[in-house]
Amino acid sequence: MVEMLGVNQIPPYSDLFNPTLAAIRTLGGSATVAEIESQVIKDLALSDAAVQVLGGNGQTVLYNRLASVRSALKKCDVIDYSSRGVWAFTSNGVNTETVDPVEVIRVVNEYHRNRQQGGAVEQPAFEPEASDDLPPDSDTWRATLLETLRNIPPVAFERLCQRLLRESGFVEVEVTKPSGDGGIDGHGRIRLAGLISFSVVFQCKRYSGSVGTDAVQAFQGAVQGQADRGMFLTTGTFTRNARQTATRPGAVPIDLIDGELLVDKLKELGLGVSTRMVEEVVVDADWFSAI
Repeated sequence: MVEMLGVNQIPPYSDLFNPTLAAIRTLGGSATVAEIESQVIKDLALSDAAVQVLGGNGQTVLYNRLASVRSALKKCDVIDYSSRGVWAFTSNGVNTETVDPVEVIRVVNEYHRNRQQGGAVEQPAFEPEASDDLPPDSDTWRATLLETLRNIPPVAFERLCQRLLRESGFVEVEVTKPSGDGGIDGHGRIRLAGLISFSVVFQCKRYSGSVGTDAVQAFQGAVQGQADRGMFLTTGTFTRNARQTATRPGAVPIDLIDGELLVDKLKELGLGVSTRMVEEVVVDADWFSAI
């Protein structure tokens, strides 16, 4: 019953287009996925019960809806994302205060019809109340990768996080023994600008859903006296309160790496993810006419 009430508090897709644009504008014209979600939650005053309801693919319902909204707005040339996963207004979108939801849906459905006629693999047409289990076409690989990560053994996931940190510039990265780790899965060091170094301990959990305040506070307690800061890596998401707890004054700072950031980093580093360039062949009719 509580979960049903939470779902009912989440606006449908068509009601999230303009709040998404407003969130990006509030954040200065560009923002990460997590920043957009947090701002939308704040602007719409969504409850914790609402934002933590899970969809069938392991992500929250709100996450899935906002992902589809971003995909739709991208097809309308209002926003786009960089190779580092930052969403920003396009030149067309800079002066776009609001959009007509009906027009956005029309453009997206036309896009899918054109793909189908062109022989491309068709994705489900975008509808305001489409299934929350279906990721947008541009994010299909993310859902696949997250599902893969959630199915590997815990020890393998720890080794993957160790490899990710090494590839990101950390040194002396070690995974602790499975028993008696005190909530710490590993530790390492990072040197900034070749001068200042910090000791970091990390925890990595294959969660489906949101990590709450209690888990972050417990990790802060484990980090205290062990390192300069902590890093919590998960395949899930973090609640709004958990993010606030991670940086609360007087406590050990904790860097939160959610599933979205984790898969982006794996893609960037080429760890288990490869990017294939699709060849586009164009026939120049004018060239043949000039023979």
